[in-house]
Order: sequence, then structure tokens, then C-alpha cells
Amino acid sequence: MLASIPSPSESVIELGPLTLRAYGVMIALGVVAAVLLSQRRWTARGGNPDDISTIALWAVPAGLIGARAYHVLTDWRFDEGWAQPFKIWEGGLGIPGGIAAGVLVGLWMIRRNGWDQPTLLDAIVPGLPLAQAIGRWGNYFNQELFGGPSELPWAVEIDPDVAASAGHRGVETFHPTFLYESLWNLGLTLFLVWVDRTGKLRRGALLAVYVVGYLVARLWLETIRIDPATEVGGVRINIWMSIIGIAIAGAWLMLRGRRPEDYSADDIVGAADSIDGA
Repeated sequence: MLASIPSPSESVIELGPLTLRAYGVMIALGVVAAVLLSQRRWTARGGNPDDISTIALWAVPAGLIGARAYHVLTDWRFDEGWAQPFKIWEGGLGIPGGIAAGVLVGLWMIRRNGWDQPTLLDAIVPGLPLAQAIGRWGNYFNQELFGGPSELPWAVEIDPDVAASAGHRGVETFHPTFLYESLWNLGLTLFLVWVDRTGKLRRGALLAVYVVGYLVARLWLETIRIDPATEVGGVRINIWMSIIGIAIAGAWLMLRGRRPEDYSADDIVGAADSIDGA
């Protein structure tokens, strides 16, 4: 093996009497980055940056609860007592659940305050994959959610005991799926900003682009991850959820995603004919 990514020897950060879990620190940094980016984008649209902070105060805790609930509901093999599902610092957050809960609570806050929902949503969405890109490094510190054995130069070194518990005793390096997802999400962040600037989408449609973009990557990554997962019909449950999410968001984009002025006269006539013939 000529090169590889070493894993950290510790998953905690000691600051005097204070002990911080690296997993939690990375999630917190991701949230801060997302809030700052969203504030900048919302301010550029004439909004008040404090609006983003208000939404985050509600949406972030909801997202964490949703992410943990999704993980617990889709992976019910807890055998360490009733407290196990509450040990978030040990890992185990299901991003699909976090997205759903965070977005729903965020939309509720937007409507409650009477803000411009589509415009504000478009300002916030690129921050979501940015938060994920940073937060995924928490899995690196926990040495979890890695892929199958690999000898590629960017393969990640995993502790022998951890590798053995994953059924690969004697194997030292594995696919760093956390890195793959982190890089993908950084690219998705830039792509969402670019798509928003083109002005081709209906206001508020950027969320559907994000859902499709993220779940396409998740669909691929689930095929190379080797951590235990609940299966339905012999297929990992997150693959099924990704397929369903892509289908719903993709269909919405095709039917409602474009700006009304981007539809041609033929599109409008065709839609009218289909309604008359129904």
C-alpha cells in the first residue's frame, strides 16, 4: 500500500476540563456554515439575516430529532438497553429523516412569520448539502460507515478491531464513503448556487433539485457501504427510500419545476387538451 488516509486515534477533543466529541463538533460546524451561507444569500435578496437564525433555532433541533428517529426506526437492532437510541454522540443519524423534519419545521416557521416562502427556501437550500459535507467528517472520527476493502491511494485506514467487527479481519484499508459523500455534497452546493442563478426554475423548486442530487449519491453509496442495515426484499432500506425520493422530487421538477413563462404555447395547449380529454 503506497498511500492511504490514516484514521484519527481519538474521537474526542480535550479543551482543559471540557471534552468534546469530534462527531458533534463536525455537525455543529456544518450547521454554522449552512447558516452563514443562507444568511448571505437571504440578505442578497433583501431579507433580514436574523430570519435565518430564527428558522435555524427551530429547524436544527427538529432535524437532529428527525435524523435520530429515522435511524432508530430503520435500524431496530438495539440491544444495549432503552437509553441506546438517545446516544447521538456515538453516531447514528439518518440524513433523510433529518432533511424531512428540518424542512417541515423550517416551512412552518416561514409561514408562521409571513415570510416569502419560495424565495427564502431558495436562499436556504444550498446550505443543506454544505452542512452535510462538513458533518460527514464526524463519521471519519468515529471510524464508521466506511465501504468495502480498497487499496486505492485514498482508501481510509480502519482500526483492526473495528475492521474485524465489520467482518473483515486482517483488512486495513477501506473505501472512505464519508469522503465520497462530502465531496459530492460540496459539488452539489456549487451546482445549486449555479442553477439558482440561471433563473430557469420556479421559485422554491431548488429544494427538489437538492433532493434528487443528494439521493442519487446516496443510492450509489449504499451499494458500497458494508455497515449492517435493515433490508426489505434483500435490498438496503435506504436504497428503497432513495428511489422513492428521487421519483417524487423528479416528477415534481418535471411537472412544476420550470417558471411559468418558460412553458411554450404548445405546452399550454397540450396541457389544456389533456384536461379537456380527461
